[in-house]
Amino acid sequence: MSDTATTSKPGYFSRLKQGLSRSAGALGENLSGIFTKRRLDAQTVAELEEALVKADLGIALSARLAGSVAKGRYDKEIAESELRVILAQEVAALLKPVETHLAIDSSKAPFVVLVAGVNGTGKTTTIGKLSQRLAREGHRIVLAAGDTFRAAAIEQLQIWGARTGAEVFARESGADAAGLAYDAVLRARAVGADVVLIDTAGRLQNKSGLMAELQKIVRVLGKLDIDAPHAVLLVLDATTGQNALSQVESFNAAVPLTGLIMTKLDGTAKGGILIALADRFALPVHFIGVGEEAADLQPFDARAFAKALCGAS
Repeated sequence: MSDTATTSKPGYFSRLKQGLSRSAGALGENLSGIFTKRRLDAQTVAELEEALVKADLGIALSARLAGSVAKGRYDKEIAESELRVILAQEVAALLKPVETHLAIDSSKAPFVVLVAGVNGTGKTTTIGKLSQRLAREGHRIVLAAGDTFRAAAIEQLQIWGARTGAEVFARESGADAAGLAYDAVLRARAVGADVVLIDTAGRLQNKSGLMAELQKIVRVLGKLDIDAPHAVLLVLDATTGQNALSQVESFNAAVPLTGLIMTKLDGTAKGGILIALADRFALPVHFIGVGEEAADLQPFDARAFAKALCGAS
């Protein structure tokens, strides 16, 4: 199933718009009234820049975007609806390069996906939703319960495994995560699975010991396949706002990331942080989470996201 096919289904945009309503509402409140048939002068550009900063885009990026909106339109009257469309176009152009489908390379079976993140990002739930999506695409999956110190994480994966028909590879509480990941890949080879999704314990980005453990998992997987893990995904919680920048920086330094998944966009007014992440790191954004249901893990669509965030029609 392609991203295009998924995002063209009826209801995709409305679901996304509803999920981003808090972020769009916060940005909309700041935009409303600024451009009600007013001239696009220095004051209104400054007000637009301030609105974007409040949306968690960061100072430098907000200044650039406001400048892009003003380019060729300075000292001309502009309506709020027109402003929203123009802003959405600028945001979409910035986001388009990171709109990337998570491609499963069948030549690397089993395709090994390592999923990392700090505590509370919804990592395990995201893995479950991802396994459901991949199963529907016809992939045979093994879920590796690498968060060995949290019994609830193992139980969550087992529930998702039952739903999706995926085998869950788990060990006793406290087992070595790297050894479990290694054995899970061996198991996937034995049963002919073509994807392994490896859960990991949540870890703070400033704890060197925990980051070293993540590096160990990567080293051990490399003994089975020099290219493994084939994908390293970082799950980010949108509610953390600007803190997401330091998370990406730290995890990427420890274990080079291949892509991002942003969750909980429905629970925050800080959805603009995704734009700041794209601008700073240019890492592929594969999925965004806009709700609790499995269908709320959506392939990232730059244009749809920009329109929903900016309230453009």
